[in-house]
Amino acid sequence: MIRVSSELAARMKEAEGFNAGACFHCGTCTALCPLGYEVLPRKLFREVMLGLEDRVRASIPQIFSCLLCRMCEENCPSDVHIAENIRTLRCLINRQEFGLK
Repeated sequence: MIRVSSELAARMKEAEGFNAGACFHCGTCTALCPLGYEVLPRKLFREVMLGLEDRVRASIPQIFSCLLCRMCEENCPSDVHIAENIRTLRCLINRQEFGLK
């Protein structure tokens, strides 16, 4: 069963600098990832925008292992702030999952 969290989607849309909605899923980020993540960030951002919280939680290891090297961001034709979006997600996860501020 897929659980949708409108709260997750709303929080991320309100987050300063989070511009995942600009992604049009071209796959450039996937092709350039030095870690070889096949669907992060384009799939992850779609799941966040749709409020698919369980799927986002399942991606926590990839979210925290991202190098933030910005290779994906530098080549993004939509100028999505991928590294900043990942940082924003990390902060949200730290607050929700681990109780950190």
